[in-house]
Amino acid sequence: MSSARTALRRAGLGTALAASVVLTAAGVASAHVTVHPDSYAKGATDGALTFRVPDESDTASTTKVQLFLPTDHPLLGVLVSPHDGWTAKVTDTKLKTPVKTDDGTITDAVSEITWTGGKIAPGQYEDFDVAFGQLPDDTAQLTFKTLQTYSDGKVVRWIEEAAQGDDEPENPAPVLKLTAATATSASTSKTSADAGAGSKTSASDSTARGLGVAGLVVGVLGLAAGAFAVVRSRRAR
Repeated sequence: MSSARTALRRAGLGTALAASVVLTAAGVASAHVTVHPDSYAKGATDGALTFRVPDESDTASTTKVQLFLPTDHPLLGVLVSPHDGWTAKVTDTKLKTPVKTDDGTITDAVSEITWTGGKIAPGQYEDFDVAFGQLPDDTAQLTFKTLQTYSDGKVVRWIEEAAQGDDEPENPAPVLKLTAATATSASTSKTSADAGAGSKTSASDSTARGLGVAGLVVGVLGLAAGAFAVVRSRRAR
């Protein structure tokens, strides 16, 4: 009986350890560089993106992060938020196809941002914020390839892109989906206009009712005056 219990305990322990290994591997596999939020409206203006960089090493720290911005569909007016302990180097590139805007034609845009000087310890992460003036409106998504350098010299290349319907690759690049601009503002404007029109109609109806009541009052007073005049005339006779 004792031997059976011991065997069951060993079997249970083995199963638990196996499950732990699987869950740990799944956790490591899912801890990659990501962008937040993961979607934005096409042509959105005055927004910000946060790039989350986790450290996956057990012993080495992350000491350098290189973020590559697309230039075929560029982000305009890019600004980098200061980050304690880190120094950001921003690189501009001449655009093959200039972008026309209401403020003029844009001929260059930010193509790379490199953060150095800081440290992300094992099991920790850092958020790097990037503001933009305007997103492109002629594509369905933006891919931000990223290189992560560790203190032991290892470089993880987050540059892989998954084809439509394929499973997520081992080292996926952060992807920002661009959705069709919503008609919320237009709908709100229309609702406001309708509300205004309704108010005008209501006001007109109230005015009409008021005039109608006033007319009735005048009519009643007129009839009363006429009746009073008839009575006086008969008394005088």
